[in-house]
Amino acid sequence: MSRASLRQQEMGLGPAWQPRAGWFEQHPAQLLRQSPQTDAAFTELPALAISPPPSESLFVHDAKLTAPPEAQQIAAQAPEPAPITPEPVEPTPTAEPLRAEVGAELAPVDWPLLQRKVADCHDCRLCETRTQTVFGRGNPQARWMLIGEAPGENEDRQGQPFVGRAGQLLDNMLSAAGLERDQDVYIANVLKCRPPGNRNPAPDEIAACNGYLLQQIRHIQPTLIIALGRFAAQTLLETEDSIGRLRGKVHRYQGVPLVVSYHPAYLLRNQPDKAKAWQDLLLARKIFRQAES
Repeated sequence: MSRASLRQQEMGLGPAWQPRAGWFEQHPAQLLRQSPQTDAAFTELPALAISPPPSESLFVHDAKLTAPPEAQQIAAQAPEPAPITPEPVEPTPTAEPLRAEVGAELAPVDWPLLQRKVADCHDCRLCETRTQTVFGRGNPQARWMLIGEAPGENEDRQGQPFVGRAGQLLDNMLSAAGLERDQDVYIANVLKCRPPGNRNPAPDEIAACNGYLLQQIRHIQPTLIIALGRFAAQTLLETEDSIGRLRGKVHRYQGVPLVVSYHPAYLLRNQPDKAKAWQDLLLARKIFRQAES
């Protein structure tokens, strides 16, 4: 037992107050913002709200403090101690400054070099399970850019986004709107690798691919972006609103007008919503024409 503890015992004092560090519960969006891959290299993702830390005292009292009458009398005559003020916690940066900061720090990358970087990427665990990366398809100088969530099984095997029945449906919709897939649009995903079992992307995986998507947008400089599906819309707009609330409005991502619509794979399972998806496409065409005029 230390001398200080012996002196406290002789005075009849119990154990001193013991400090305990507070704790923070990290939200997936916080992982995205603090990921080391964000600078190196952003589906059906969400504006994720960061939960405040729980209201917890910075100190815990492990035992009651007792003292003899003499000590209590001395303590009563002593001046009141100054209150302890906890050190302020720096607020978490908001989403918009983050996007501006990331976009500002990314040096422009030549398109073929960017393709090679994606093909050789090992910035997250998805590189261990993918067959190949899926960079995108279409015209890199297109005025329309369509962004989905992540490659599926067919995309992972063929190395192209939106293939199979979902891709055919998307091609038909674009054609009905007067758009040629290989000339008028460029199609990409939030993630460049398929998550195992087509599960939702994890925050660190989104962070690892964020720089690649920003580089694609910077290079293409589209007049209009369409987010296909809940996860892509929530990720790009950083919101948890349902796709029903996001549809029918004009949003912005990196300063570019953005329209939300359903993912073609969803439309194959929910035929009645094809009419709503067509309305979204007509809205996108209207916004595009206004922006080009």
